[in-house]
Amino acid sequence: MRGDGIRVLVVGGGIAGLATVRALRDWGATIDLVERADGPVSTGTGLYLPGNAARALDTLGLLGPVRDLAVEIKRQRTANRRARRLFEVDVAHLWQGVGPCLSLHRAELHRVLLDSIGDQSVRWGRQPVALVAESDRVAVEFDDTSTERYDLVIGADGVNSTVRRLAFDGQQARPLGQYAYRFLAPRIDPEPVWSVRFGPGTQFLTIPINADQVYCYYNAGPVGDRPGWQDEVRSMFGEPATTLLGALDGADPATVYAGPNREVVLDSWSRGGVLLIGDAAHATSPNMAQGGVMALEDAIVLAESLAAADNIGEALGRYETRRRPRVDWVLAQTHRRDRALGLAPVLRDAVMAGLGERMFRANYTPLFEQP
Repeated sequence: MRGDGIRVLVVGGGIAGLATVRALRDWGATIDLVERADGPVSTGTGLYLPGNAARALDTLGLLGPVRDLAVEIKRQRTANRRARRLFEVDVAHLWQGVGPCLSLHRAELHRVLLDSIGDQSVRWGRQPVALVAESDRVAVEFDDTSTERYDLVIGADGVNSTVRRLAFDGQQARPLGQYAYRFLAPRIDPEPVWSVRFGPGTQFLTIPINADQVYCYYNAGPVGDRPGWQDEVRSMFGEPATTLLGALDGADPATVYAGPNREVVLDSWSRGGVLLIGDAAHATSPNMAQGGVMALEDAIVLAESLAAADNIGEALGRYETRRRPRVDWVLAQTHRRDRALGLAPVLRDAVMAGLGERMFRANYTPLFEQP
């Protein structure tokens, strides 16, 4: 099926939405792209992209520009709170033949994706307030009181999706019992290593994202936001966490991104001519770093499904049939890894030291295959 004469609305100008517009660029449809933010992303922290993300970017023709801005991560290292190494994985070898593992500032990836859609306009500061099915089309009322009609509405608007709320009975993301803090600090280790240390029900992660900065992530467990979290990190993990936290001394509190981790689990990702993709459809715990990857893959598979089908309904069915097993695998593995983090430290450290590398490889092996 060609997209000639078909009108598509993409809601959300993040990774999923921009990748979808990029993937559909040659299909022939008329695409409108709306984003509730007032302009392009210029803030945020870091993003880690495993090898299957690099493959998806290559499919979209974007691996080169992303790789130019990123750090290639060669190894992933896991230790306990006292810095005793539990296991280490050569991820360059693990993902060989799939793609390099990359890390960069989230805003840099957003910029590459935004540049990639060329003259496609983005209607910033705009979002739908109502979706009404009309025969084989969807009437969309926007927050400026205008109404337009589309053959396909794609909700790519993240974990707090407006499209999911409007078209899927108000279903919301559910909390995972994890409260996380994210920030950037000056890079003090030149080695391109993803490194995590486990405390009792907590973890402190560092990933270099360019020559000067490292992305820091602290999963504080189920307890919510509290003023003393930095002291907890210093006491629990010592160096280099203490030095990295120094970047926050006197800094604007807005440079720390804090909030609960949540997931989205739905029985179906489509309702008539409305489809959810990316975190709007299947947000998960971040412990496998697959959120951005799944969004990129969603865009590619959706474009392929639309091109191969005879109509939109058939395309959406094809899409979900292909994507559901892979997304469900990621969800199941994130649950397994989160449960491991919650084990008693002595037991967890013993399991990680003995089986960690094998478990790590098993988590990712199905993702080596094409989506």
